[in-house]
Amino acid sequence: MNTTVADDGEDDVSSITGQYLARYRGLTTGAGAPALLPVTGAQRRFALVRALDPTGRPDLVPMFFAFPRGTVDPSRLAAAARRLVSLHPVLRGRPAVVRGTPVLRMAEPEVPVVRVRPRPGEDAGAALRRVLGAWSPDGPPLRLFLTEDTPEGGREHAVLPHGCGPSEVLAVVLDHLACDGRTLARIVEELGAAYAEGSRARPPAPGEVAAELAAYRDAVLLQLDAEERAESPGALAYWGERLRAVRDRAPAARHGLPTAGTPPTGSASVLPTGSASVVLPGSAAGIPFPDLLDACRSAVRVLHGPGHTVPLGYPWGGRPPGAEDVLGCFLNTVVFPAVTDPAPTGSEATADAWWEDLDRADVPFDAVVRTAREAGSGWSGRLDGLLTVDDGAQRPSLRLAGVEGREVHVDGRPVRGPFAVSVSHGRELRLRMVWDRAVTADRTALDGFDALTEALRAKAQASPALG
Repeated sequence: MNTTVADDGEDDVSSITGQYLARYRGLTTGAGAPALLPVTGAQRRFALVRALDPTGRPDLVPMFFAFPRGTVDPSRLAAAARRLVSLHPVLRGRPAVVRGTPVLRMAEPEVPVVRVRPRPGEDAGAALRRVLGAWSPDGPPLRLFLTEDTPEGGREHAVLPHGCGPSEVLAVVLDHLACDGRTLARIVEELGAAYAEGSRARPPAPGEVAAELAAYRDAVLLQLDAEERAESPGALAYWGERLRAVRDRAPAARHGLPTAGTPPTGSASVLPTGSASVVLPGSAAGIPFPDLLDACRSAVRVLHGPGHTVPLGYPWGGRPPGAEDVLGCFLNTVVFPAVTDPAPTGSEATADAWWEDLDRADVPFDAVVRTAREAGSGWSGRLDGLLTVDDGAQRPSLRLAGVEGREVHVDGRPVRGPFAVSVSHGRELRLRMVWDRAVTADRTALDGFDALTEALRAKAQASPALG
């Protein structure tokens, strides 16, 4: 989705992006300078979140695919994945901070394919939660895990429903700093294509690797140039005023419950996150985004009570003109101040404010946080809710040697923040919400999900897009 940045004034030479570019160029200019790649503002946000986490764990983007047992050849899968990692710089990069500057260091192409053996009492979901909870932050950004779905641990949290034949579940997991939701389909498509070549697959030629490396660097620098231009005094003043009333609203962890960073030990354990989902009537036209924001505000009002302004984040943006379609150059996170007053402002007012936001959506997240704090907000930069939307027709589907995997959910994985909502639109509107049980009781979360669902049902009756 493309956005237009308003021309609100001349560039600010003290902008966060300008400072970053100056430091990056200082690191990489001159004889003997290390080979480091720059990162975008969106990537800097994930680097910052990782740095602030006491465990240093990154945000993970996992996809889970169920295949008939015996479908996946681990050696063939490893060869296919190695081709992807060899070609795409961001998949062999390692986040680093050099003299206070976030960068990527290039490493040898490495992608582990780990066969996960469920422990006694574990099913596939519990086994995968365990290995993802133990993710080492210093390894490669793409990792693959293969396990069997077994009823040994009971079916309480099993990945597959009753009646499915013997199956295995393949987890394709990425560090969020390397990708966003828009690029998952491409990764899955390229992985399937390389797997289909089998023994005929060859590593990319050196010239192809060099060209992709140059394209990545150029695309990120173009993105950073767009972000620097977006950080005009007028745009910063807009975000300062827009987010002045925002405060962190997440309550402290409730006593005696597992935190979102604590992996459960088995399927019988209390999972650190809860989830709820529903399917509503829909259409290919989807639902207007301001209506989704208003519906999320209904949920936030239940979760946090009236009289607050809660930071809700969502991805938005577009690739800069002339930039190559490279992995790693992805969408910015825009902040929506969800006002929880008892009387909602309505979709029309939300839409008007949202269009104003989009005119300044390219201002990088860290610059938005700084300008909000300078304007008097007590906001730390932590998001108390997340909203993601995708086109159901574009959902990734992994095909290995002619066998199509069925995408499945593994519930109970840690969520970054009190709650997150995902919407997939198409013939049906698939709505899903997950929450951190350490800060929100299930009953409260379910009440919030009911408010979200009812708000969308009400809008469906008034909108032909959902009729």
